[in-house]
Amino acid sequence: MTYAVKEIFYSLQGEGAHAGRPAIFCRFSGCNLWSGQEKHRANAICQFCDTDFVGTNGDGGGSFTSTTSLVAQVKSYWPQSISDQTHPYVVCTGGEPLLQLDTDLIEAFHAEGMEVAIETNGTLPVPKGVDWVCVSPKSGSTLLVEEGDEIKLVYPQQGHHPSDFVHLKFNHFFLQPMFDDQENNNLETTVEYCLSHPRWSLSLQTHKLLGLP
Repeated sequence: MTYAVKEIFYSLQGEGAHAGRPAIFCRFSGCNLWSGQEKHRANAICQFCDTDFVGTNGDGGGSFTSTTSLVAQVKSYWPQSISDQTHPYVVCTGGEPLLQLDTDLIEAFHAEGMEVAIETNGTLPVPKGVDWVCVSPKSGSTLLVEEGDEIKLVYPQQGHHPSDFVHLKFNHFFLQPMFDDQENNNLETTVEYCLSHPRWSLSLQTHKLLGLP
């Protein structure tokens, strides 16, 4: 299998339960809910995505024809000065990483002592061996993944309400305010909902606040 990767970079996880944790991000190209092209946004299932996942021309990106070559590229971003006691942490994201992430690649990451996380829209099955599963449901799609480590719902979403998900088997429940360039009142609304419904915790895109990738 050839893996199409938009970019690879090292930063701090900005969202959810692992916010602040150093991580290598492997952003796979492609998504099943939007082409990534602005001309298709209005008719896409997910219309609010703010990520460029088209092509393979980002830093560290490319077409990798083997798990060995991709894992080596990803691991090269982990600081060499860190003690061997610290396992490299890779977040497979996109786009939709489960269009490409398979058991062979997961096993190859594990063979190099790496911990594997995914950020998925939850519409595709999760292969065995993923160490941390973060699901971010998108209105208009069918949620297939109903259990994992954390669910991170962008709020508010027309057609999706937090009460639709509280029965699912996740360890952490996060609401993340939808960013609006024009008039962003979503932060206040999200905070109010979390205070009124303490099953949910607030997740912010702290990497953007800090100017990190």
